[in-house]
Amino acid sequence: MSTAVAERINAFAGTLPQAAKDIKLNLKNLFKPSALSPQQAYGTALACAYNEGDRELAAAIHEDGAATGALAEETVEDAKAAAALMSMNNVYYRFRHMIGKEIYSQLPARLRMQRLMKPATDKATFELFSIAVSAINGCEMCIRSHEEVLTQHGVSEEAIHEAVRIAAIVRATAVSSRLA
Repeated sequence: MSTAVAERINAFAGTLPQAAKDIKLNLKNLFKPSALSPQQAYGTALACAYNEGDRELAAAIHEDGAATGALAEETVEDAKAAAALMSMNNVYYRFRHMIGKEIYSQLPARLRMQRLMKPATDKATFELFSIAVSAINGCEMCIRSHEEVLTQHGVSEEAIHEAVRIAAIVRATAVSSRLA
């Protein structure tokens, strides 16, 4: 990623407090090197920023991603959909897992989630966005489920790891921006 392309992300990193120096450096290196395509990397970061509710960070990622050509409208829409769906699914399935009672697993979820089956991009890309958001939200069941689907679609463990690394940096950046 060239310096010109990372203009908004670098500017955003400059607003973080000194206590977040490591986060600043991680943010500036967010997309390099990457086992993900630029579309997957920027889309993952954008989904995580939406999940964190950080509009300024999302705007910086969106602007720089658009400048690289990595963020077509369908990628942005899938990033939004992944953040929205995982905000619902992570709460529901984390509860079922944590409570540990069989009765809750037998009851129908009755949660509409058709977008998981029909993403605007492709299944693997949407699943990368979903596993990253699920990692932030701490839903073990969802993380395991998305990882299984990703490996079935031929996505490498290195790429999955990279998506979660991006999630960790975006989460830390969002927290750090609230410290300024």
